[in-house]
Amino acid sequence: MKTDARVVVVGGGVVGASVLYHLTKAGWTDVVLIERTELTAGSTWHSAGGMHTLNGDPNVAQLQRYTIDLYAEIEAISGQDCGIHLTGGVMLADTEQRFDWLKMAHARGRYLGLETELLSVVEAKQLVPLLDEKHFVGAMYDPHEGHVDPAGVTHAYAKAAGLKGAATYRNTWVREINRASDGGWDVHTYDTASGDEKGVIRCEHVVNAGGLWAREVGRMVGLDLPVLAMEHQYLVTEDIEVIAEHNREHGELVHCIDFGGEIYLRQEGGGLLLGTYERNGQPWSPRQTPWDFSMRLLPPDLERIADSLEVGFRHFPAIREAGIKRVINGPFTFAPDGNPLLGPVLGLPGYWSACAVMAGLSQGGGVGVALANWITEGDPGFDVWGMDVARFGDFAIPSYTGAKVAENYSRRFRIRFPNEFLPAARTVQTSPIFDLLGAQNAVFGDGFGLEAPLWFAPQGADPVEEVTFGRSNAWDQVRAEALAVRAGVGISETTGFCKFMVTGPDARGYLDRLLASRVPKAGRMALAPMTNEKGNLIGDLTVACLGAAPGHAEGPEATIVGGTTGNMRGDERFVVFGSGIAERYYERWFQQQMPVDGGVSIDTLGAEMCGLSIAGPNSRSLLEKLTDADVSAHGMRFMAFTELNIGLAPVLCGRVSYTGDLGYEFWMPARYQRYVYQQLLSAGEEFGLRHFGLHALNSLRLEKGFGSWAREYRPIYDPFEAALGRFVRLEKDFIGRDALAEKYASSGPGQKLAQKLARKLALCSWTVDSEPGRAGADVIGDEPIAYEGDVVGWVTSGGYAHHSETSVALGYVPAELSGAVGTFEIEILGRQREAKLIDGCLWDQQGERMRS
Repeated sequence: MKTDARVVVVGGGVVGASVLYHLTKAGWTDVVLIERTELTAGSTWHSAGGMHTLNGDPNVAQLQRYTIDLYAEIEAISGQDCGIHLTGGVMLADTEQRFDWLKMAHARGRYLGLETELLSVVEAKQLVPLLDEKHFVGAMYDPHEGHVDPAGVTHAYAKAAGLKGAATYRNTWVREINRASDGGWDVHTYDTASGDEKGVIRCEHVVNAGGLWAREVGRMVGLDLPVLAMEHQYLVTEDIEVIAEHNREHGELVHCIDFGGEIYLRQEGGGLLLGTYERNGQPWSPRQTPWDFSMRLLPPDLERIADSLEVGFRHFPAIREAGIKRVINGPFTFAPDGNPLLGPVLGLPGYWSACAVMAGLSQGGGVGVALANWITEGDPGFDVWGMDVARFGDFAIPSYTGAKVAENYSRRFRIRFPNEFLPAARTVQTSPIFDLLGAQNAVFGDGFGLEAPLWFAPQGADPVEEVTFGRSNAWDQVRAEALAVRAGVGISETTGFCKFMVTGPDARGYLDRLLASRVPKAGRMALAPMTNEKGNLIGDLTVACLGAAPGHAEGPEATIVGGTTGNMRGDERFVVFGSGIAERYYERWFQQQMPVDGGVSIDTLGAEMCGLSIAGPNSRSLLEKLTDADVSAHGMRFMAFTELNIGLAPVLCGRVSYTGDLGYEFWMPARYQRYVYQQLLSAGEEFGLRHFGLHALNSLRLEKGFGSWAREYRPIYDPFEAALGRFVRLEKDFIGRDALAEKYASSGPGQKLAQKLARKLALCSWTVDSEPGRAGADVIGDEPIAYEGDVVGWVTSGGYAHHSETSVALGYVPAELSGAVGTFEIEILGRQREAKLIDGCLWDQQGERMRS
């Protein structure tokens, strides 16, 4: 056995084997895979082997397509039969809402190149002769579906990797992983059968592909990953004559998903393989996975899936008459949201997660290539935000994971509406004013575990939003909230932003290297794109600088804030703000870039620093009633950041607002938030102060063309493409500068034009034709954008801009079309809608209001 390796992959399921293969494909051949028993042990060996491209996240869908296309490659390289059955698949809708969802999936496929096709029920019956038409309203066909042999695929990956020099050790148990003295890892191995030591492998990187044992492999380094196994059952029937007839005339039966019945089925021999994700799913081994559980199954429990089977018998009558040949009940692992846990782990350099991949035969290839790229090149090469382990924070403890995994499993084939927030594990993280906002009839959603108001229902009405692909019962209230901000003043909570305090003698230099923008001077704020080495966006931040307290000539009273010790600061302090869902993602990047000399300290402030915001033309008048500070247009200019008092409470105040209006953001320790909120409410009565939530904020930001993280700003775009180029300072040195300079560096009077022409993509805004009022529908994201009949781009987000009285879409198209005068169309729920390109933004193009 080797004693040194560049990478050790722990776990020999399909995911671990894929990571091993892709590492060798990337040129890293000094790599090892360690499997406690035999390859495929755990979950892979009893998988149904299905593969499909359908996924709610188009970036994950692309990786699933990559996985399916990969099988022929590894089969040819390894000589191992993968048992590839590319039959195509039909997804059935039993309601118009489910058919709308399939229409949206089909629309995404138009720009992803997935070649899907919408079908009538009659057409679906020709492909799936077992179905009873009366239960369905439509379907979608995907030619890139089928099934493979799980064992064949896993061995093909391992053999292909071995041909390039990788080593695979079977019957070898990793029981201990320690940090090595050189900063790498010591992986301690033992013979599984005898328990004897086999040796220690020192490596630079460890990949946790432990599958059912991912938690245990994580705990070896002090990590409790949010992953849980669920029992999953499928059955195989005896031969069915209808299938034999179809085989004689048309060949193998296509795969089929019945969303209403919550079942999937495919041909297996002369019969069917039928599985279900039942609503009363059963977690398996919730605390610890037994080490002796290898190629074992669980006792069948058909009673638990009886309701789903009864639906299957009604929808596919021929199944009722078929005998059951065997029942498979085996555990599969899930993350709280059902997507994989992929990537480097905060605080553990060189330790990588590749687990919770429940759809391993659909996603294993994509997970393998993304992680191999990430390890070897420092970047996954794809947009993997939806799979990044950093999307979960410390709130994802085992009890949270258990509640969310059970919820997700029960909804595997159910629609997730764009305005739907699921109920499990909610109201655990709340701000100090949660109850006060509830008294205002707030309708809450959650982000990164924290509750946040979406909108405010009328008093006396149930604070519940109807889930829909159209416009919900929130329409009238959100409209009133948005108009109140534009006409007067509104108040919202901003605690959900992530916040970091950066201090130390090297803080300014550190941030100057980290951020593509200038670092503001004391008392100011700056919008700050953050890029990776390739020059792509990995952050959309705001950085504010609080100066030291050196004293002022003549000692004016207004210069001191914060009590008797408020002037004891000798260095600048920086507060960095960003999207709340990216808190752990940012923490990880900040830590990776930290200087080794200890001259910088970063504290994550989290929800212990709470936020409130007021916005609208009367916001200054409201603030003037509560503070002695000079907040006039001259005394506190746009993008100023300072300390001031609101009544008896010291707060940090920034003159900025995501609404694009005149506004102020207040930040304070949690102990002050209730008081500050009540002060603002009391003083705001004479100005008609109105609460507004995230729905109204979305409406307001759309008419300004402001983007948001994970939608407009993602690692597949650079800041010039994302319309953030004006904040980039190519004249200084920062991470990603060289890559951006190679594309965009220019000088002279034509610099801005040259940069504009160098872009491949451009973020643009459109108004979209729609019916008035609640009868209409807006984009939700990921719809195709067509120009002169050809699909050229995709929507990133959108909604209705109430003050401007129009539906709006933001999205990316080739840069040469950013000023096109031809006809754009955007598909919404299967219907092409005329879209008109917006020159600039809809409201206050010069930004006079927010600067007033």
